[in-house]
Amino acid sequence: MANSLLTQLLLLILDAVFGFFTSVLLARFYMQWARVSFRNQIGVFVIAVTDWIVQPARRIFPLRSSLDLPTLLCAWVLQVLLSLLTAWIAGMALSSLLNSIVGLMLIGVLELIRLSVFFLMFVVIVAAVMSWISSYNPLATVLTGIARPFLRPFQRMLPPVGGVDLSPLLLLLVLQMVLLLIGWARSGLGSLLR
Repeated sequence: MANSLLTQLLLLILDAVFGFFTSVLLARFYMQWARVSFRNQIGVFVIAVTDWIVQPARRIFPLRSSLDLPTLLCAWVLQVLLSLLTAWIAGMALSSLLNSIVGLMLIGVLELIRLSVFFLMFVVIVAAVMSWISSYNPLATVLTGIARPFLRPFQRMLPPVGGVDLSPLLLLLVLQMVLLLIGWARSGLGSLLR
């Protein structure tokens, strides 16, 4: 029982650490994609936390478009590594893990999409709340900048009702559907790691 508890504790710590770094890498990716300025406290924090992994990746895979693919690749590698460590700690033999490398890579993609969805849900909810409370807060500016490209298609479909923008609700509903699809796909991929 103590061994099981220690295993669960180790998995929790690994998930928290890898989830934190992946989320900050996703913040960097989305901030650059949405052309949100990094000249604020959040931008400085994101750069400081991620430069150690992004700068070497950019030397190998130079930045060639508005999409920061080296940053996204770093986030994906972290999720693949987390999947590998999780399966190994759970008792899967290293030789079978290496045989299921394609499954681990696909699970890494799904986990990256899942974390991206959770990140976007957080951004949309906090940006909506901040727009009511303190729209000139630096945090509100950054989050609104990230959320704007995702909200724009929904704002075209659904104009404000009584001065209230309902597009965040539609986006959150779509993101919930994406999470359901990811869960379904993840359960199917789980059989590759057995």
